[in-house]
Amino acid sequence: MFYAGEMTDDIHWLSTGDAARRLGVTARTLYRFIDEGQIPAYRFGRVIRLQAQEVDAFIDQCRIQPGSLEHLYPDTVEAGTSTSDSDASGA
Repeated sequence: MFYAGEMTDDIHWLSTGDAARRLGVTARTLYRFIDEGQIPAYRFGRVIRLQAQEVDAFIDQCRIQPGSLEHLYPDTVEAGTSTSDSDASGA
């Protein structure tokens, strides 16, 4: 059985609004993260709360690895070629 004196660390709870602000997302996006199981949340009656420590862990898990975004920026144009060469109609 659990006794109040046994707990060594207090849990820092965040409201959904506070958690969304901490993440820099809308409440709707936060609810999607929760529903998809990406971030844990807890329901106490009609209130949903998140642990600050788990929100911080989620932030760390979302860190982008260097070299993983190459697909998001266009290839550089090779030296000696131009885009107008490929668009020429021969006129």
